[in-house]
Amino acid sequence: MVRFLMHGCNGKMGRMITEITKADDGAVIAAGVDAYTEVPNDYPVFDSIEKCNADVDVVIDFSTAKAIDGLLDYCVEKKLAVVLCTTGLSDEQLKKVEEASRTIPVLKSANMSLGINLLLKLLKDAARVLSPAGYDIEVVERHHNQKLDAPSGTALALADSINDELNGEFHYVYDRSQVRQKRDRKEIGISAVRGGTIVGNHDVIFAGTDEVIEFTHTAYSRSVFAKGAVEAGKFLAGKAAGMYDMGDVVGL
Repeated sequence: MVRFLMHGCNGKMGRMITEITKADDGAVIAAGVDAYTEVPNDYPVFDSIEKCNADVDVVIDFSTAKAIDGLLDYCVEKKLAVVLCTTGLSDEQLKKVEEASRTIPVLKSANMSLGINLLLKLLKDAARVLSPAGYDIEVVERHHNQKLDAPSGTALALADSINDELNGEFHYVYDRSQVRQKRDRKEIGISAVRGGTIVGNHDVIFAGTDEVIEFTHTAYSRSVFAKGAVEAGKFLAGKAAGMYDMGDVVGL
């Protein structure tokens, strides 16, 4: 049984992971950390990571970027594995993550969905065959109207997966409104749509002559990311120090 410390336990994702873990025979949340401790939980909740004295194996983090420095210091001191799901980290924080991975196992991924991480592999296979045959590549992502960043980190990860397979020869185009010219053979177009309550939708289009092949991933709720985080936490328990991602979890 893997014992989790849920960092950010009373946020939307923290609550969802709490519920998913209740039905998982291989894991249990032993403690939580959140600034808001008045929310009832079945486990002890501390208002700061420094006060936590629970016996745990892995930390799952869905908090805020400003809390990451203290979290990494704690995990290094306690020799705890950590699944980092918080986004928007600064360059300095990303360097600190790399430094921490020399001492502890750290899993960080652009998207925690198992399906997205399988898609990353499938896109490599498709790009290897279709790009040399002259197919154009476009990525279209759709998210809710409250999302601040565009394009999404997942859209960029999908494009990066394709481009890595193609030896980094392609460049990304986010806006064609300011130019009047034909499409460059070596470009990947990335478009962002914002509206309503769309949880997350990503389309990758390979458009050839008289043929279009599309890969689509749709997240209908945030539970797909919560489930992925739980699987990542179970995977990371007992691993050696180093950097891991969801590709390792799904065996890519």
